[in-house]
Amino acid sequence: MQLEKDKTFLQDFERAIECEWLETNGLGGWSGSTIIGCNTRRYHGLLVAATVPPAERMNLVSKLDDAIIINDERFELSANNYGDVIAPQGYQYLSSFKKKFFPEWLYEVNGIQLKKTIAMIHGENTVVIHYEVVKAAQSFTLELLPLLSVRGYHNMMHANDAAHWDVDFTNDIFKTKLYDGTPDIFIKIPGANYQHNPNWFLHFNYSVEQYRGLDFTEDLFNHGRFTVELKEGDTIGIVLSTENPEAKDALELMQKEKSRRKNLLSEPFNDSTEHLLTLAADQFIVRRGEDMKTVIAGYHWFTDWGRDTMISLPGLCLSTGRHNDAKKILSAFAKNVSMGMLPNRFQDNNEPPEYNNVDGTLWYFIAIYKYLQATDDATFILTEILPVLKDIIDWHFKGTRFNIHVAEDGLLYAGEVGQQLTWMDARIGDWVVTPRMGKPVEMQALWYNVLKIFAELLRMNEQQNDALIVELSAAKAKESFDKLFWYDEGSYLYDNIDEHNGYDKSLRPNQLFAISLPYPLLEGDKAKAVLQIVEEKLYTPVGLRTLPPDNPRYTGVYGGNALKRDGCYHQGTVWSWLIGPYIDAIMKLKGKGYKAKAKKVIKDFKYHLNEGCIGSVSEIFDGDAPHHPRGCVAQAWGVAEVLRVIKEYDL
Repeated sequence: MQLEKDKTFLQDFERAIECEWLETNGLGGWSGSTIIGCNTRRYHGLLVAATVPPAERMNLVSKLDDAIIINDERFELSANNYGDVIAPQGYQYLSSFKKKFFPEWLYEVNGIQLKKTIAMIHGENTVVIHYEVVKAAQSFTLELLPLLSVRGYHNMMHANDAAHWDVDFTNDIFKTKLYDGTPDIFIKIPGANYQHNPNWFLHFNYSVEQYRGLDFTEDLFNHGRFTVELKEGDTIGIVLSTENPEAKDALELMQKEKSRRKNLLSEPFNDSTEHLLTLAADQFIVRRGEDMKTVIAGYHWFTDWGRDTMISLPGLCLSTGRHNDAKKILSAFAKNVSMGMLPNRFQDNNEPPEYNNVDGTLWYFIAIYKYLQATDDATFILTEILPVLKDIIDWHFKGTRFNIHVAEDGLLYAGEVGQQLTWMDARIGDWVVTPRMGKPVEMQALWYNVLKIFAELLRMNEQQNDALIVELSAAKAKESFDKLFWYDEGSYLYDNIDEHNGYDKSLRPNQLFAISLPYPLLEGDKAKAVLQIVEEKLYTPVGLRTLPPDNPRYTGVYGGNALKRDGCYHQGTVWSWLIGPYIDAIMKLKGKGYKAKAKKVIKDFKYHLNEGCIGSVSEIFDGDAPHHPRGCVAQAWGVAEVLRVIKEYDL
């Protein structure tokens, strides 16, 4: 499918403002906004730099507003929301938006056709903007107005007296440091004139922040305006960077980056869902430190989370042939295992990792198993990783943080009051929305797979007796699961079993993992019954609901302040990544026309790539139709799981 929007769509403000574009740089930084250039989030920015990759991100340049001047008549191409008014309304001059390797806009103004392309350069906090004059009956002036934010990416800027007004503009390069202790900002505009006129621009309104119940007004600083004369056939490349771009040519940077992206594909780009998702997958694989790799869980506000990384790794790395990146990620997390647990997330500002999760560590085994299947790299797994896995297993049997331990029945228990340890981890103050303390169903499926995979690795390492002992533990866990987890009246699996709170009958998608993982806990008629009820009550074209609409706790629309949003995060909201295990279950159970059915799931999902963040996959959606995209605009495991099943099952 082609990712594009036409003139009619772009000039409809209410529709167009819902669509976004995103460029990333492999460091954790990005460039992004709406497709009509009106920022709606505090996270929108032309240059958002990861100052300590992949963290400590700073929104440096919010916008570069542009205008065309013809015979003293001015045509503003940008758009800003000032609350009571949208001004200017440059989207009225847009005739097309396209996303292939880069986002690209075509403006038509009084006989002038001006094409603009934006690219972020891999491995650099650098953005390139390329203008091409496709058609012009006469020469004109292009005016550019940089609006600086220079703040932590979660924060907002307001007019103040600390901003430095001084700049240097030499040899077409503008340089400034807006505040002490912040990065330098360079803007290279060949052949431009610069007029210095420092000023604050006030009261930019960010509508998505307002919808989310947060502060939503910001002030931005401008030092002055640039102008450059252009005519038909001219091109101009602009470089914005935290490093001096004196030796950099914008067009060369863009061509190099285009070649890098082309090389990610196994064949020439063809607008297939697989190719679109392969390019999207590249945005999440980033550098941590000098030589390690990790996965950004989602843009714009997540860093790297252990759970998200391990779930995403097969789709992001193995399905795309990036085996060395997968190896670096597995190695990086192995070095951060503590008390038998993977970090839940790495924090900004050099703060220590958090370990408050139970499932990220278990997903690590799944990622390792799939890496071994894809690469046959037994040497790496058995020498570097197996000792770490043994340590993890030992800690789970003797007990580790948050009362995570193997119970007498062989199943895995996890939880303490006030802690959220599963992927359903919403928490507001002391309120854990879905505590699931006890024996969550997907934890048992994961734990069983952990034991089976560990036993297989022990056999590969010629530790036959040890493997047999682990197999006995796996058999015990399966026997207990079979006895305890089937909810006969509902013909599906309990979501959680806890000795204090009993059996949780909530119909949730978590039970699918008892079918979908490499070693299933549930097969035959019971597995078919689970898949059937999930299809009937939880499936939507963009993922699975976390509760069915007939549940009293179901919330069909995700929105409002943090309390409302987190309160419904897993109470009916649809999650895109669950498409993966859903298709796994379809393919494993091999019902009538199962492959055609799986292909239809992908076909029905594809429309989403042309909404929300164009070319990527949103984190969540409203449970109610039309399933409006919400949460992170680009989510690693959403992209990864859809791409994985397409490749794995040739869909």
